[in-house]
Amino acid sequence: LDANELVVLVDAADRQIGTAPKLAAHREGRLHRAISVQIADSRGRLLLQKRHIGKYHSGGLWTNTCCSHPRPGEATLAAAQRRLEAEMGIACALTPLFTTSYRADLDNAMIEHEVVHVFAGSYEGPVRADPREADGYDWVTPAALRQDVAANAPRYSAWFGIYVRDFWAQLAALA
Repeated sequence: LDANELVVLVDAADRQIGTAPKLAAHREGRLHRAISVQIADSRGRLLLQKRHIGKYHSGGLWTNTCCSHPRPGEATLAAAQRRLEAEMGIACALTPLFTTSYRADLDNAMIEHEVVHVFAGSYEGPVRADPREADGYDWVTPAALRQDVAANAPRYSAWFGIYVRDFWAQLAALA
């Protein structure tokens, strides 16, 4: 974690109101802009990432394909493409899936308070997960995912649980 990396602070309407160091924004629960990506394949499976155990929050948890924050001045789509390649070694076209806002208390005294732009893509090919970012990945069917999230919610990131709960139709339609 680069403690000096900046996130874009926003108001409830997702208008930029400033920047803050990433770690400070998560310690203080300041509303900031984020991105998430969900990849599916032609076999009807969703690609999940197991976050590296050493992450500053939510380490070792299963989540969507990748997630991060746009840099100041960076478009959300460009940030999503950048992080998808950096975290999972995947380059593909992405389209907006949904945007939502949430607040969640996490481990390590961190607070996620984000306006998150979620993108979707379809991908066939090798996954080259960066071992500094992910402890693994798996392709899962929507039915298996929904069943496992219901039975084992603590295995999943807070935001991914929200996506599954509130945006299930959009996620399931990807597969």
